[in-house]
Amino acid sequence: MKDSKKFWDKCAEKYIKRPIKDQASYQQKLAITREFLKSDWTVLEFGCGSGGTAILHAPYVKQIVATDISDKMIDAARRKAVEAKVDNIVFQQGTLDSLKFQNESFDAVLGLNVLHLLEDVDGAIVHIHRLLKTEGVFVSSTSLVAEINVVFRWLISGMQLLGLAPYVSRLTKNQLVSKLLNAGFIIEREWQSSHESVFIVARKV
Repeated sequence: MKDSKKFWDKCAEKYIKRPIKDQASYQQKLAITREFLKSDWTVLEFGCGSGGTAILHAPYVKQIVATDISDKMIDAARRKAVEAKVDNIVFQQGTLDSLKFQNESFDAVLGLNVLHLLEDVDGAIVHIHRLLKTEGVFVSSTSLVAEINVVFRWLISGMQLLGLAPYVSRLTKNQLVSKLLNAGFIIEREWQSSHESVFIVARKV
């Protein structure tokens, strides 16, 4: 299995150039997220990739701290923000574990297409709960690898054995929802464009 940082650094250039496959679903996710954002909020987005989503949400909040494991992704994100003339995003290379943020320092945390790439999903969700202020929201979009076609699951395993893919958690929707509830969240919104992924807004209570 390939080291996650090395994997994302290596594929960063292709990832950055790759267009969003389902624009309608992407726009729906943006719209749902903005229903919960407030202009005086400080937001954390971890696994921000090349920064496109953070840049689109930036006008709706006070500040975004956007992080990614890949230096190359962060470099691209900074360039994009300059080009878009967005100045309320702080980009940092790192992970939830490596970057030390104070507890209850964010009004919202965004984890988009990233939870299923973490080895310790439970630990990450508990950590996010600590980082959020009371009544803060966690917005996640997660691939449900356990619910995709079995052939693709075998393909992922084969690629991992060959060192061509990073770790992937095989989650079902029910498992993910249970993890959120067990960590102290309530589910505010749940939306699916297909059975293979789920978009959830969970609130800390």
